[in-house]
Amino acid sequence: MSKINSQILNELQAIVQEDRILTQKKDLFSYSYDASFGEYLPDIVLQPQSKEEISKIILLANTYKIPVYPRGSATSLSGGPLPTMGGIVLDMSQYPKSLTIDKENMLAIVTPSVITSTIHEKAESEGLFYPPDPSSSNISTIGGNVLENSSGPKGLKYGTTKEYVIGLELVTPTGDIVRTGGKTVKNVTGFDLTRLIVGSEGLLGVVTEITLRLIPKPLHKMTLLASFQSVVDSGKAITGILSSGVLPAAMELMDKYCIEAVEHYRPSGLPLDAEAIVIIELDGHEASVNNEIEKCSRICKSFPNAKVKVAKSEEDRINIWKARKMVSPAITQLGPTKISEDATVPRSKIPDMIEKLHVIREKYNLNLVVFGHAGDGNLHPNIITDKRNLDEMKKVELAVGEIFQAAIDLGGTLSGEHGIGILKAPYMRNELGLTLDLMKKIKEAWDPNNILNPGKMFPQKGQTKVVLT
Repeated sequence: MSKINSQILNELQAIVQEDRILTQKKDLFSYSYDASFGEYLPDIVLQPQSKEEISKIILLANTYKIPVYPRGSATSLSGGPLPTMGGIVLDMSQYPKSLTIDKENMLAIVTPSVITSTIHEKAESEGLFYPPDPSSSNISTIGGNVLENSSGPKGLKYGTTKEYVIGLELVTPTGDIVRTGGKTVKNVTGFDLTRLIVGSEGLLGVVTEITLRLIPKPLHKMTLLASFQSVVDSGKAITGILSSGVLPAAMELMDKYCIEAVEHYRPSGLPLDAEAIVIIELDGHEASVNNEIEKCSRICKSFPNAKVKVAKSEEDRINIWKARKMVSPAITQLGPTKISEDATVPRSKIPDMIEKLHVIREKYNLNLVVFGHAGDGNLHPNIITDKRNLDEMKKVELAVGEIFQAAIDLGGTLSGEHGIGILKAPYMRNELGLTLDLMKKIKEAWDPNNILNPGKMFPQKGQTKVVLT
């Protein structure tokens, strides 16, 4: 039964203009899914145009106990914006777009609907740099990136999104409009609520403005592609480089199944005889970069039959990264259902995690491919399957559970950047133990009526560790 009756609809129409209220089934179905699994139909979709409108919507939702689900571009791989309990979807992708680069203070002040790649372009046009760069940056909104703490390959050297968010404006779950942090890099006044909200997956507020710290654009970049005859060797090369005193901007891993998929999808000159490749990018002053690229080459070549190709031009460098960016679209050609995980381990445990992933692949006879931001331990094991094959999906669920447990056993975490959402919620207790109860208390204090993005992050009563069907 719909949670929106005629009286509530009339009250919403007094807040949001009518052409930004969607109630037809064809529109509601467009908001029922994201890039993960499951379809949950909302009762209504609203496209607010101001923080004041959002505040009034949240106040109304509290009055009638209606769940509210903020949503950006819906690139979430964990079910973050899915309206699992119906109610209201807040389409923040249609929120007014505003982006101001404050060059003097090296800041970007931006609304949540701005596409992440736009921030990269505007910052670089001013000689500045915003390092977080998730694979979906050309379509994902900065609001979604902030609330999922998405980061991408440059997290190794530059850190994740939370390192760059220094101020927020948001509407709380009780309808208050507040600010956290500010425009100063140093700010130790009171609790660090800004960091609490970053990565909170929409459970603690609807973000309406973000202040981002920018840094100077690196002067010089060089990229190399190293190929290995063993995936474990590639992992050892990564840890060897990191322990040598070199800190690359990015270190990306692709196993042979990814290589084959990319070459089949769009030939890019990747070595088909390799068991794995590692893409390494260094940036900084030219002399330092040249020295470090030589050191990385020597370490990689020390492994049996390893080969190294250093990009000789900017075009070569861009083409190497194009091949990496094509992994996700390429592997989707291998089957109708792609399950993308992002279990993360300490850097020293990368070879162990890679070995465990290959054991899981063989144990369940699944099409499991491995790629990801290996330099910071953030691997992306992807399983290509068909969700209509119920027998195989049961094996997939067991395999995913083993992947999560392997990461935890190695001192890692369930998620490096995709978030928890609904898919990983059943496993939260495994990693956090009693700490999960502290997180619940924060949620209850901020959102006493549990109206903002309910059903996410915390295990639900009666929920089992069957996360994919």
